[in-house]
Amino acid sequence: MRPAEEIRYLVLAAQREGNRRLAQELRPLGLTPSQAEVLRLLAERQPLALNALGGLLVCESGSNPSRLVDRLVAAGLVHRAEAAEDRRRVELTLTPKGSQAASQVVDVEDRLYDRIDAVAASHDGRAVRDFLRALVDGEPSGLALARRATS
Repeated sequence: MRPAEEIRYLVLAAQREGNRRLAQELRPLGLTPSQAEVLRLLAERQPLALNALGGLLVCESGSNPSRLVDRLVAAGLVHRAEAAEDRRRVELTLTPKGSQAASQVVDVEDRLYDRIDAVAASHDGRAVRDFLRALVDGEPSGLALARRATS
């Protein structure tokens, strides 16, 4: 296996294992990793326009998260309304139930990040992050992460 192929599969395997662990811990909350990402983003940045949310998502591909938001609205976690200044713009906020779920998501994610931090402590975590940033630079997911880091 050439090094680039091994890197690709190691990144994919790490992503799958992280997502598997996250999904397992979110299951009792009735949430998927993509739904948890939306709740977390809204908790940090609400109100958010639907298209702005799409530009920040990494878990969900595409810039139109309508179906994902529809499920969260139906579950009573997200409130969708026309923006006061522009009725064509849809703004999203968390409901009280959504705020509580977002808080639980933070707890779940913190446990996952503690595990990652423990592994990174015995390796050059900065070099790994720099390498991965360079790998996704200019790509849709890399751009979403860059937007999240700067806003």
